[in-house]
Amino acid sequence: MTEPILDPAADYPLSVHRPDVLFTPTGKSIEDITIDAVMAGDVEANDLRITPDTLRLQAQLAEKVGRPQLGANLRRAAEMTAISDERVLEIYNALRPNASSKAELEAIADELESQYGASLLAALVREAADVYERRDVLAVAE
Repeated sequence: MTEPILDPAADYPLSVHRPDVLFTPTGKSIEDITIDAVMAGDVEANDLRITPDTLRLQAQLAEKVGRPQLGANLRRAAEMTAISDERVLEIYNALRPNASSKAELEAIADELESQYGASLLAALVREAADVYERRDVLAVAE
């Protein structure tokens, strides 16, 4: 899918001004998510999760209004949608100061890149490993 070019002044919030670009992970239009549809059993839990496309659209809007850090966070969040919740929490815990060695963090970054295609997240983990090394808050390698 080609990402539409958005105008923050005209298109934000997307759910109000551009529902045509918002879909659930199962492919339903955001407009199909109604109380009636829930009551009829036509909406499943996975329909309520955000998609990487929606996160990238939100990133585009954030960047266009001068919020590059928020845009970068949303782009990393888009990459995270491919990773199980359990693995995300494991990585989160591994990123705590003194929780992992530099080699362990580098292995996580390699996993993110090779297994999930999450190059932005991998770069963030590598940056954390470098900062932790400079600040001496890495775990001692076993």
